Amino acid sequence: MSKTILMTGAGSGFGKGTVLGLAKKGHKVIATCENWPQVTELKAAAEQEGVEIEVAKMDLLNKEEREFVFEKYADDIDILAPNAATGETGPIAEIPVDRVRRVFEVNVFCTLEFIQPFARHFVKKGKGKIIFTSSIAGFSTFPFLAPYCASKHALEAIVQLMREEMEGTGVQIATINPGPFRTGFNDRMYDTLDQWYDPERNFTSEKPVRDTQQLFAGEDLQLDPQGMIDFMIETIPQDHHKFRNVYPPRFIEDVKKYQESLWDIKV
Repeated sequence: MSKTILMTGAGSGFGKGTVLGLAKKGHKVIATCENWPQVTELKAAAEQEGVEIEVAKMDLLNKEEREFVFEKYADDIDILAPNAATGETGPIAEIPVDRVRRVFEVNVFCTLEFIQPFARHFVKKGKGKIIFTSSIAGFSTFPFLAPYCASKHALEAIVQLMREEMEGTGVQIATINPGPFRTGFNDRMYDTLDQWYDPERNFTSEKPVRDTQQLFAGEDLQLDPQGMIDFMIETIPQDHHKFRNVYPPRFIEDVKKYQESLWDIKV
């Protein structure tokens, strides 16, 4: 059955591929992009693919733009897919806190501010779904990725409680949790490091930072994003699925082992 789906962060990465794929499947798609060049590029991509997508400019940090999108589209949508996110890298004992604060503004606070009116609207209708793009970083940690991991841990707690607290309203709450994929997102996170980190000034040694950068922004660990995009296209419109949707599923056991290991650490 065709659904009307609004996805944020559709100007690049998973979002861009997913909205195009959902439109190809016959769903009515409303896609928001952070900036005007992304709007232009997504419209061109949709035309090239021969699909119709409603594209709107929305920077999550902009209150007026958030309110505009809600007022224009809320009555029409069946599924809200908050997907927009950002990240920063670097040793958490040294990274400028304003950089961490901005990650939380985008990934947590403004995401929550954006979805709350939709949640209220869905409750009034007695139906609807909000499916958040989270990450395996929402329940595991990786060195020098603290700002991103911490924001996704916070998002996971919010979404878990939202699901529990909204039980019985008719509104479905869920997450999609990608592993590391070659979308350019990890590379851009590490680009931010070079704006402030100086091995001559900072006490954190450069080698472990760069080794982790090579792992997460290199070619060895990152996976082809098409598999994740296909998983999102399949999962988002479904009437019923798991609350937490990890892809690839092999990461589930890795995360469980990681979480169990925390109980044995001594200091």
